[in-house]
Amino acid sequence: MPSRNPGVLTQDWEPVVLHKSKPKAQDLRDPKAVNRALRSGAAVQTIKKFDAGANKKATTAPVVNVRKLEEGTEPAALNRVAPEVRLAIQKARLAKNLSQGDLAKQINERPQVVQEYENGKAVPNQAVLAKMERVLGVKLRGKIGK
Repeated sequence: MPSRNPGVLTQDWEPVVLHKSKPKAQDLRDPKAVNRALRSGAAVQTIKKFDAGANKKATTAPVVNVRKLEEGTEPAALNRVAPEVRLAIQKARLAKNLSQGDLAKQINERPQVVQEYENGKAVPNQAVLAKMERVLGVKLRGKIGK
């Protein structure tokens, strides 16, 4: 067995330095921490917020009625199906002996859609009108009856 020569023993360890963790921002805003810092003479930064916590209306801004603002930006009423189109759909459907449900199945829409078009409550969709034109064989888009 080979003999081990212990030789000179040295320490290879690096020194470990522990640091305190930085305080969190929420802890720095705590009134107790601010008072403690003021008492110890540390620098404390203060910022005045404009109208912070005040429940007052600004006197410089003009008072605007929200309802008037909304009416000005949004259209008052959406375009609905014209009466000529409603009647053309009803006449063509009845001429082909189709119920509203049958027409809806043929154009792959719900029966409520056909009902809304015939009652004039629907907002016209060109794709749905094109499907109805194809199935019923009647012109529903563009100038009707003119």
